Amino acid sequence: MEPDYFGPLWRYVRNDKITDIDYNGSQLWITDVENERYLVRSSGITDKFVEQFSHRIANEVSKPFNKKCNLLEAETDTLRISIVHESAAVSGRSICIRKSMPMVRMQARKMAEEEYCSLPVLELLANCVTAKMNFVFCGEPGSGKTECAKFFSQFIPAQDRVITIEDNLEWHYSRINPGKDCVELRIGPEFDYTKAIKTCLRQNPSWIMLSEARSTEVKSLLECWSTGIRGFTTLHTDDVRKIPDRILNMMESRMDADRMENDVYSYVDVGILLRKKLRPDGRIYRYMDQVCFFLRENQQNMVHMQVMDGNLLVKDLPASLVKRMIRSGISEPYQSQAVRKMIEGGDNVERT
Repeated sequence: MEPDYFGPLWRYVRNDKITDIDYNGSQLWITDVENERYLVRSSGITDKFVEQFSHRIANEVSKPFNKKCNLLEAETDTLRISIVHESAAVSGRSICIRKSMPMVRMQARKMAEEEYCSLPVLELLANCVTAKMNFVFCGEPGSGKTECAKFFSQFIPAQDRVITIEDNLEWHYSRINPGKDCVELRIGPEFDYTKAIKTCLRQNPSWIMLSEARSTEVKSLLECWSTGIRGFTTLHTDDVRKIPDRILNMMESRMDADRMENDVYSYVDVGILLRKKLRPDGRIYRYMDQVCFFLRENQQNMVHMQVMDGNLLVKDLPASLVKRMIRSGISEPYQSQAVRKMIEGGDNVERT
């Protein structure tokens, strides 16, 4: 799509610091990488432009857009465009453009300095990736789950094959991790999440990165993780301790849930909760609110809380976790050479 397509919106589309462009029928609202949202007083958007833009997008995706077909969606490599017809959006035709740039916005130095999380927690989690643990990132929409996952994906060794599975392109794994082995799968009408996960097993993966756990496909994901394949995924919940219940509620039947409960605690290793918070000066910032480890020991399922309200609760780690670290050559769980190199050298992970 050329700049002319976007008219007065182009200045925001081309700006890498803008993440969301929302037009509600009369007002233009912009969200930036700092999660600040503001109203554009003189947007230059007219009814004529909105009609032309909708027509261009409809032609681009070869879909009708009218009272009967009142939702229009399109994608580029970095944009997700959604337009709702005025027959459904009574406040006026609504346009939402969400940007997902092929870059890692989060930086280790900035994360520590701005209290996203403490440096020891950051180094601990980087070591958890090195020790090949499975991560679930959770939080409300806009809390930064995918961006956090993208950051930690940098610690996956280059020789480990990673397969990403997503319906909307957000990971950009091969572009943010150049030189690493990656296969990127996209979900469509003939290729759903469950089929994609099962297909992965024939592609020799070391890691599976599922953009979001939403439904019964989580059963196939757990089955993959049980074979020794590792991975990341995201889901919506407001407490890491609710992750097992959220996963079990996605199962097709109560019988499946009962049978898989032990597997959740056995194969989901790390839970991370991201939140947004309002500062006294009115600015919104994101931070890591909770970190936990899921364990199944002596036929008991347990949740070990490591971080609560952004603070490290205890420094001691479960013995089984320490053993996994040692097997991966990590003698000091709270010290990561890779993180220190990122901080000292401009946030570039050594590609080994």
